[in-house]
Amino acid sequence: MATMLQMKTLLLALTTATLAFAPAWAQTQEPQLNLPRAKLSAGMHQIDAQVAGTPGQRATGLMWRREMPQHEGMLFVFDQPSVQCFWMMNTLIPLSAAFLADDGSIVNVADMQARSPESHCSAKPVRYVLEMNQGWFAKKGLKPGDKLSGGPFARR
Repeated sequence: MATMLQMKTLLLALTTATLAFAPAWAQTQEPQLNLPRAKLSAGMHQIDAQVAGTPGQRATGLMWRREMPQHEGMLFVFDQPSVQCFWMMNTLIPLSAAFLADDGSIVNVADMQARSPESHCSAKPVRYVLEMNQGWFAKKGLKPGDKLSGGPFARR
């Protein structure tokens, strides 16, 4: 049976290989600014999240942004739960990613440096990842086990 380190290494290699041959839509140098939006909340904290729900939207994510308001973020929505891994190669601002269970519970949070090829993965399979400016979750006192509501979590 493969160890967790071997699995993470394989995921990183597959992600890197996939992105190296990414289609043209993933290699544009224009930020996505007009995605659909969802209102989320974490306790009393309100979040205006752009929703990246298609493969192209998810591949581009927050790349090429030079700034992002503190109350805004991007919610990545996947078709089914899987170990999700993110990197920051063409992302110009440092971010924190909260990996979220189907009910909006935070599974784990990763702080990610701008322009870094380092991969950050969910601790278990998830369908949602919320990226905010780096440190946002820590500043709000949010940690694994805390729940977000609204958007796709409103009906759970």
